[in-house]
Amino acid sequence: MKNTLAMLKEIGQVILKPYMKKELAALYDMNPRAFCAFIKPFEGEIGKKKGRYYTIHQVETLIKCVGLPRRLQVENKKNLLEYV
Repeated sequence: MKNTLAMLKEIGQVILKPYMKKELAALYDMNPRAFCAFIKPFEGEIGKKKGRYYTIHQVETLIKCVGLPRRLQVENKKNLLEYV
């Protein structure tokens, strides 16, 4: 059985919740080490992780800084938006 993150990625949806760096790297389809280098310029804005996880606010800030993953559907209250 696939894990929940893989299933969400497959259908192109992301749930805003606390994420570990490894999970975020998987969403962006990157190696965790490459992901660290990718977000390094934005560490000041994102802030340090709280234990193993980035908070919901930090995940939102990360998405604003680096953009959405390549293909992602975001459900808006009015409609469904697709970012490609």
